[in-house]
Amino acid sequence: MSIFGALDTSVSGLQAQSSAFTNISDNIANSQTIGYKGVNTHFTNYLVQSTASNNGPDSVVANPEYTNTVEGTITQSSNPLSLAINGNGYFNVSLPGPTTTTAGKTTQTFDAQQYYTRAGDFTLNSSGYLVNGAGAYLDGWSVNPTTGTVNTSSLAPIQVSQGASPPVPTSNVTLSATLPTTPSSTPVTTQVDVYDSLGNMQPLNLSWSPVTGSANTWTLNVSSPNATPSTVGSATMAFNTNGTLSSITAGTGATSPAAGQLQISPSYNGSAQPITLDFGAPGSTAGLTQYAGTSLNLQGVSQNGSPSGAFSNLSIDTQGNITANYTNGFSKQIAQIPLASFASPDALQNKSGQIETATQASGAATINAVGGSGGALVTGSVENSNVDIATQFTDLINAQQAYTANTKVVTAAQQILTTTVNMVQ
Repeated sequence: MSIFGALDTSVSGLQAQSSAFTNISDNIANSQTIGYKGVNTHFTNYLVQSTASNNGPDSVVANPEYTNTVEGTITQSSNPLSLAINGNGYFNVSLPGPTTTTAGKTTQTFDAQQYYTRAGDFTLNSSGYLVNGAGAYLDGWSVNPTTGTVNTSSLAPIQVSQGASPPVPTSNVTLSATLPTTPSSTPVTTQVDVYDSLGNMQPLNLSWSPVTGSANTWTLNVSSPNATPSTVGSATMAFNTNGTLSSITAGTGATSPAAGQLQISPSYNGSAQPITLDFGAPGSTAGLTQYAGTSLNLQGVSQNGSPSGAFSNLSIDTQGNITANYTNGFSKQIAQIPLASFASPDALQNKSGQIETATQASGAATINAVGGSGGALVTGSVENSNVDIATQFTDLINAQQAYTANTKVVTAAQQILTTTVNMVQ
């Protein structure tokens, strides 16, 4: 029995070392694979019988030992959409299912199973999805385009619409200028360009005239040649003796929604467009002032409108915010990338393409915004394989020697059995 037991034990050794060879070969083959996590081999001894006076034959089993918590080296990538995780965490990803076509529109479906990966070599595919090199689709939280609120209750593959950005009509203008203390009889003027609802640039002409007999007081008239009517609104503006704005009194066609502001409503394309002119808080040196001089000194004008623009590119910041940028200079956040974390990430189950699934041993995923699970995003970079080639070659030599030694045991046991048979003859 002991000879046959030795044969069984050595055969289990051969099988265990074969498993070790498989893991080592996988590691070496994937040493350049983005986000790959190496697999070590853990050997476990199984005893059939063991007492103080008798040790029966046993066997050895090779189990995979995943190294998901060991990070690979992060290197810079020429792809600006590539992402690496520095610290704990995984990208949430989905695998594609079949496409469906309804009324001529093709829709991509996805596997209901949730997957996780550290492979962040994402690019934008022809359908507007962010997909890594292994074909996994990046999941994220959507952002309400109107309120900017992030919907943290639902994960879904991130799809970017590459359509044009609609025009944004101007609703607010901020102006910083200095009126002269010794004006001539001619009004002082400046022009502000705004955008209407169709994205056309429209000029607003602002003209100040001093009020006769009232020191430090001006009358403002606003007109726009393409508005109906062209005279838009008026106001009376008073200044303090130190040159700062004191008050604004709205005149015809205007209102004053707050101190230092004047609201007008020029009519473009057949509809009124409310625009708030912000001249700065009363008493402040920022905004509209009155100082020594003979002409208007314009320091700066800004407005919040824009014409329509074509999709330009995507940008991702270190907080996982995905922003669509357009040729008109307009940008909007469309999604946010959260990270998944696990109580025991080494217990995740490996799948093809550097992805994992949760198991009972790993625990369920906890989804948090970047930084909430301890991980940080590195943009324009990727995490390389965590395989150390030198270690793998050392393990390869040890596995080869152990395999050879087990074959020697098989050979010796066979020779002993042959000798025993010959004794009977």
